[in-house]
Parts: sequence; structure tokens; C-alpha cells
Amino acid sequence: IMNVLHDGLADTKYRPCPLLVKYVEAGWLGRKTERGFYDYRGKTPVPTR
Repeated sequence: IMNVLHDGLADTKYRPCPLLVKYVEAGWLGRKTERGFYDYRGKTPVPTR
């Protein structure tokens, strides 16, 4: 979504954070994929390093 806003509006405030881009490209989408800012594969979510 952020890429669409950035490209469509040509406004730098909608430029996606490089870390978010990296995570999305890697398929780390949070709870849906059990990986993201946290690793959800165990009983308790653990921050991703």
C-alpha cells in the first residue's frame, strides 16, 4: 500500500521504510506467516533479531 501511495502521490512522506520493504519481500508478514517483527513459531512471540 505504501508503494502505491508513494508512486501515485509522489510525496516522500508515503515512502515505505526500508525495513518494512525488506520484511515484505522476504514474506515476513507477521502472525499470518509466523515471522515479522516477532517470531510467532513458538509458544511465546520472540522479537526478531
